[in-house]
Amino acid sequence: MAKDEQLQVLSMLDAAKTQFYHFTAVVISGMGFFTDSYDLFCISLVTKLLGRIYYHVEGSAKPGSLPPNVAAAVNGVALCGTLAGQLFFGWLGDKLGRKGAYGITLMLMVGCSIGSGLSFGSSPTSVIATLCFFRFWLGFGIGGDYPLSATIMSEYANKKTRGAFIAAVFAMQGFGILAGGMVAIVVSSIFRAVYHADPYSVDPIGSTVPQADYVWRIILMFGAAPAALTFYSRMKMPETPRYTALVAKDQNKACQDMAKVLNVEMKEQQQVAHAQPQNNRSSKFALFSKKFLRRHGLHLLGTASTWFLLDIAYYSQNLFQKDIFSAVGWLPSASSMSALDELYKIARAQTLIALCGTVPGYWVTVFLIDHIGRFAIQLIGFFFMTAFMFLLAIPYHHWTRPENNIGFIVIYGLTFFFANFGPNSTTFVVPAEIFPARFRSTCHGISAAAGKAGAIIGAFGFLYASQNQDKSKTDPGYPPGIGMRNSLILLGMTSILGFFFTFLVPESKGKSLEEMSRENEDEGDDQVQPNRVEVTV
Repeated sequence: MAKDEQLQVLSMLDAAKTQFYHFTAVVISGMGFFTDSYDLFCISLVTKLLGRIYYHVEGSAKPGSLPPNVAAAVNGVALCGTLAGQLFFGWLGDKLGRKGAYGITLMLMVGCSIGSGLSFGSSPTSVIATLCFFRFWLGFGIGGDYPLSATIMSEYANKKTRGAFIAAVFAMQGFGILAGGMVAIVVSSIFRAVYHADPYSVDPIGSTVPQADYVWRIILMFGAAPAALTFYSRMKMPETPRYTALVAKDQNKACQDMAKVLNVEMKEQQQVAHAQPQNNRSSKFALFSKKFLRRHGLHLLGTASTWFLLDIAYYSQNLFQKDIFSAVGWLPSASSMSALDELYKIARAQTLIALCGTVPGYWVTVFLIDHIGRFAIQLIGFFFMTAFMFLLAIPYHHWTRPENNIGFIVIYGLTFFFANFGPNSTTFVVPAEIFPARFRSTCHGISAAAGKAGAIIGAFGFLYASQNQDKSKTDPGYPPGIGMRNSLILLGMTSILGFFFTFLVPESKGKSLEEMSRENEDEGDDQVQPNRVEVTV
């Protein structure tokens, strides 16, 4: 039977009209990313509260704060788990199928979100150790959602709107970050109203009410709710027809799966169902074989390196917004606030940035990605991230003056806008489009894991690097760093590198997955094709 007939089911998917199921899949997969971003970023809201509760120093002029090693562990352990989960579930998604591994990730997220809030013990060591344990496995589940959600959405979408649907799944991250801030605002407001506390400078002990220990637990546990709500829907999703046709080699089952979710005429299904699986010789080469590296090696380097460089800057900014806001004077000094006041004001600032910069950037990408292409958006994003980082860093002392705080926040918000209308979205989309079906989940997982390696560097490195160069002005327990100004310059330089590594990544706008992955080519055709970039403005 001709290969054209064997792959007819794939052509039908590419040509299928946008239907209700496509939007359903966005919500089901996107709620996972809502939970992902909520869980990963809400920890940045409660770290100062944890420091006040568990690391108060009697007689100190400043409220308690997490020691450097503890702060690094609390902020970074979920990222380490995410990296491991991306590699493991990326591989598992190609071995067991996308659906087979999808429910496991959600169960981990629900269980470990609740476990994080129930961290037991009364001593700082036991609470932090338990919290880190659950957050590692929470991250492991979150990591699995990256390759699986992206691959599932790419394999169901038609080629005309595929980029928008994959980007829409990822755009739910913006709502998750926004929800993290809003939940913290609501919870802290309720507790502030019920349990009044004086600022630390007035009453060092009473400024942290005992009930504050419930606040951070409630915020962390709320992350389980959206994941739990989508569990049943995920379990009902069929396997993607592309996986069934190209990897499992079951054309009949592929038609059945497609018929469950897309309005495909029975006549067309029957034509495809009679096609017998053929031994596609071009699918014999293995991951990281010479042929794989000739065809896809530079592409994998491009997707992994750009994601790595992006996340160094992106996670540094996101996880340590509170420190940046404090450094420029947008937040009052910690000693002038009670513990719950500080949480409320940090959450308010982070929510404002998410509302004005983060969320709009994601959705501008959704609306434009299939019009101007992935390549153009990624270049635009890296370019303006670099420009705005340097605009913040070079005249940094100008921005620290109180009268210039608003200008700083506007430009800082624009760096988030162009990260999300830029590489933070496209680095997620492209790896799900350009690799063969049998390696698609694995290669997306490798690219995403490279990104999380960058995030770990950002989370751990920025914590130390941003410390004041004057030892007397550093946070307790930290050695002098290179300062906030030099740290921002360094983040700008990583964005420059990301701009240039983008040229290794091909444009996939308007092309079928099989065309991008070259799965329908003959074995002998292993010439390296030039990396053509198609940019339409």
